[in-house]
Amino acid sequence: MIASTLAELGEFELIDLLSQIFPQGEHVFLGPGDDAALVRTPRGHVVVAADMSVQGRHFKTEWAPARSIGRKATAANLSDINAMGGRAHSLTVSLGMPPESETKWILELASGIAEEAALVGASVVGGDVTRSDEVIIAISVLGTCDQAPVRRNGAQPGDVLALAGRQGWAAAGLAVLQRGFNSPRALVEAYQCPQVPYWAGPAAAQAGATAMLDVSDGLVADARHIAKSSGVDLEIQTDNLAVAEPMQAVSAAIGSDPIDFILSGGDDYCLLATFPAQAARPEGFTVIGSVVEMAGEHPEVRVDEVAYEGTGGHRHF
Repeated sequence: MIASTLAELGEFELIDLLSQIFPQGEHVFLGPGDDAALVRTPRGHVVVAADMSVQGRHFKTEWAPARSIGRKATAANLSDINAMGGRAHSLTVSLGMPPESETKWILELASGIAEEAALVGASVVGGDVTRSDEVIIAISVLGTCDQAPVRRNGAQPGDVLALAGRQGWAAAGLAVLQRGFNSPRALVEAYQCPQVPYWAGPAAAQAGATAMLDVSDGLVADARHIAKSSGVDLEIQTDNLAVAEPMQAVSAAIGSDPIDFILSGGDDYCLLATFPAQAARPEGFTVIGSVVEMAGEHPEVRVDEVAYEGTGGHRHF
């Protein structure tokens, strides 16, 4: 029986249901369900992704300047192309804006979008603007892959699980802001404007990554997508996770375990990938675990050999 409300159903179950409604033509190589879609062209594949940021849900204007909000909204999209091993080249940006929005704020937002796009050599080529009750930023991005795109479903028992980028920083920064503080600045800035490892996606694809995705909702939550898509279990060893000193300080102040920022925190847009154990991994990828045969009826993620029972990250509904 299908759940009667979104709160009961959940984001990914909704995506599964919607995917059954939208037929895929012969030109579609990979439709909904991964980080990005793949569309066949005479010269290969076009990588397509879209993401939406809504005021009050994904950002608060009192927590970040307009430029940072624009950069982060753009990073969320570019990261999806990165997660396929691709390179973004074009974006469309559609904005929903309240009538009382200040022109200066909107121009700063746009400047942030342009700055983040420039990091990967991409350009904004179009979009739309309409009236809305709160700020809505909807971005679509197109890219290409120089080699075969890396999907979520290729992890094999015996592979290693590796992470590129700074994980847990944004979650710690959010914890700081939620308590009305603005320091440590490094953590707050990581939440406002994440440092995405754009180099890592193409490098991982070139090195033979068997599965990959970006960590947007939480390390464990997103690792489960690889486990489910590949039909395997994943094991994470917390001894291999780097806990930065500012995270330790915040955890001590609020009485939490700093590892929780890393396991459950999103918004850093790290890359989580699996590689054959003997493969030469790109510099910047740290092995944090392994891929093993599925032990039970369903794929799972274990942390220090114990099945992780929490949500492991952000839930949209």
